Amino acid sequence: MESTGGPYLNTAAVTSPVGIARLLQMTFGCTTFSLVAHQGGFSAAYGTFSMFVWTFCFAVTVFIITCEFTHLHSCLSISWGNFTAAFAMLATLMSVTAAVIYPLYFVQLGCYPIGCEVRDFRIAASVFAGLLFIAYAAEVFLTRAKPGQVTSYMATVSGLLKIVQAFVACIIFGALVNDSQHSKYVAMQWCVAVYSFCFVVTVVVVAFSVTGKTALLCFPFERSVVVYTFGAVLLYVSAAVIWPVFCFDSKYGSPRRPSLCAKGKCPWDSQLVIAIFTYVNLLLYVVDLAYSQRIRFVSHL
Repeated sequence: MESTGGPYLNTAAVTSPVGIARLLQMTFGCTTFSLVAHQGGFSAAYGTFSMFVWTFCFAVTVFIITCEFTHLHSCLSISWGNFTAAFAMLATLMSVTAAVIYPLYFVQLGCYPIGCEVRDFRIAASVFAGLLFIAYAAEVFLTRAKPGQVTSYMATVSGLLKIVQAFVACIIFGALVNDSQHSKYVAMQWCVAVYSFCFVVTVVVVAFSVTGKTALLCFPFERSVVVYTFGAVLLYVSAAVIWPVFCFDSKYGSPRRPSLCAKGKCPWDSQLVIAIFTYVNLLLYVVDLAYSQRIRFVSHL
């Protein structure tokens, strides 16, 4: 009797280079949060964030492997290529953040006062967290668009940059809520409006690409994205000028960090983080605008 199960399973989902990378992601992710949960331990917002990253990425990776192995992704009403490319980039950013944060706040060379066993578990978790980041970065490298290749938009440089832009905006928002005194001047509120508007539109672009609904719009999606990117560059240029002036000019703020400012609760520190990542996102949008001139969108890959 012939087997009826074979044709329904996609073995390439676990044997191809991308499939092997995803299996490593699943293995490293499970190992990392298991080590932390079993003995390494975590606390406060930094530890909770790291555990969320590892468990979230593990769960989505298992979902992706299962869907590709069983062909169930063909039943989903999303653009699978855009979804997997977007998640791989997001997971890369999240995992590298957790791989830096966890050892920075929880790993120490000495045994006191946590004990040598806990220290060893934390060091091991940090090593596997680094390996997890490498595995996700490898998937981004393997699935990125090659010159002349017809592929999903989110696999292009412009698409991947959209994920990075949104991630950087989240860092800016985190600094804004950390007592950044952004409501002190109307000009600073304008900067907050710029960050919010660009973040929302970028997320909408990603959402339309992932859901594969771009072809249903009554306007040329690709041209609109290029126009928006140009507008975002102009908006970020204004923020890149206004924010440092109203935070670090002696007339409005402080050019130097106040000596009595508490570590971790200093508005000046938050303002500096926002200024730095404003310039980072400005650069990302400029690069995005340059690359967006060279690509063509494919809606349903």
